[in-house]
Amino acid sequence: MTDLVSQYDPDRVARELDWNLLRTFVVLAESHSITDAANQLGLRQPSVSAALKKLEDRIGRKLLDRSPGRYALTHAGRLLYHEAVEINGSVLRLSTLLRDLTDEVQGNIKITAASHVVCPVLDDALARFHSNHPNASFSIEVHSSADAIAEVAAKRASFAVCLVKDHNPKLEYRRLYREYFGLFCGPNHPFFGRKDLTVADLAGQSSVSFETDRLQDVLRPVTVMRAQAELGQKITGVSSHLEEVRRMIIAGLGIGPLPLHVAARDVRDRQLWQVPPYDGLPAIDVHVVWNPATVKNRAEELLLQEILTAIETTPMEVRTYR
Repeated sequence: MTDLVSQYDPDRVARELDWNLLRTFVVLAESHSITDAANQLGLRQPSVSAALKKLEDRIGRKLLDRSPGRYALTHAGRLLYHEAVEINGSVLRLSTLLRDLTDEVQGNIKITAASHVVCPVLDDALARFHSNHPNASFSIEVHSSADAIAEVAAKRASFAVCLVKDHNPKLEYRRLYREYFGLFCGPNHPFFGRKDLTVADLAGQSSVSFETDRLQDVLRPVTVMRAQAELGQKITGVSSHLEEVRRMIIAGLGIGPLPLHVAARDVRDRQLWQVPPYDGLPAIDVHVVWNPATVKNRAEELLLQEILTAIETTPMEVRTYR
């Protein structure tokens, strides 16, 4: 019994654990095989297998089930992965913070965003920040909203600008703006240019949409709108990127949903045509999401505060795009 208690003693585990083993384990957990992980790490497969065994010996638990035809985390592996992702993110950010340490505001700000976020309030905040701190740099990566939030939760991103389905209690959220979705067709569609259409005319038409356009997902109101127009049965294309949904609509693959303010220019240029319904359109909120447990550099802190101040001082009706 004494040996068992000693094996799982927190002080002993913390004292003997090699942080590089945790980094290797994170890659293993996110890979499809030992070979895949070895390729990502630039190591030989036996070295990665040995690192996994060493970590399992240190922890005293089997972490990865590699039985024939199976490659999956055990329960202990899933628990460790959840903690290791945060630790790995903190270590990576620590090196960045030390590198960027100076009296001048500099350093890189990594933003993850859903595709085609169109928000003048956000653009103005970025412009003001850059004017005041020209030596700070930005990297903006486009992800699905779920992946954008995962990057923030793992401390791999400064903050995210995206749609939100469920609130993670470890993260902070502020509504940035609200957009309304309508249905559109492209120039080659027989409905293009018609002003006499009703919702009933859309029944049975092919449609394209977003991967999150499902009753249980973040675009549920859009799903309901498509269902009411009886467009749900023939989906000819889906994408997580707004630009690709737009492309499919313009190409004539089907009728599809887009934010009204994003589609406005294409409507003026005769690339898109709005079809019914025209009233009671679904509203979708876009949020700024950040992780309060992430140690931010000065540039990240100041930009986030700039954006939050803009949100607080701009009335919601100004941040609502119809």
